[in-house]
Amino acid sequence: MQATQQQEYVEFVTGATPKLRRTAYLLTGDGDRADDVVQQTLVQLYVKWHRVRDADDLGAYVHRMLVNAFRQERRSRWRGVYLFDRTPEPPPRAGPPDEGDTVADGMAVRAALAAVPPGQRVVLVLRFYADLTVEQTAAVLGCSTGNVKSQTARGLAALRRQLPDGNPKEVRR
Repeated sequence: MQATQQQEYVEFVTGATPKLRRTAYLLTGDGDRADDVVQQTLVQLYVKWHRVRDADDLGAYVHRMLVNAFRQERRSRWRGVYLFDRTPEPPPRAGPPDEGDTVADGMAVRAALAAVPPGQRVVLVLRFYADLTVEQTAAVLGCSTGNVKSQTARGLAALRRQLPDGNPKEVRR
């Protein structure tokens, strides 16, 4: 890899790693497994960098690699390397917290998200945590936009049912 390509890769990875770690953490529910998935994704990205660095939507491409690495990791029994010493939590907000904005709420949402079926969980994480559009999510998952929309609706309904204050009667189809 040429020096300019190496520098581009380092700059991209430096900026993208926190978001990738957060996405992987929400998919796996385990910081160590998330680190393994991110590490595998970044290694594959390094190998392919000379081809993919000019992709139309590099962020969506790397998220697709991450989802594929997650799926592969789920099939594998191997668990391994520690990449970071703590789980990827969002940065603290600058202002005072809102009334309902507590650590307990975040833990409840993560626990509820872990109980959502895996396919719906992937869609919810990509749409609402990785901030991908419906079209980008469909491209990452290799499915139609209609499938993303229906999985999003079903996933949100399942998430609402799992939340402690969730009322299944309020969930609309």
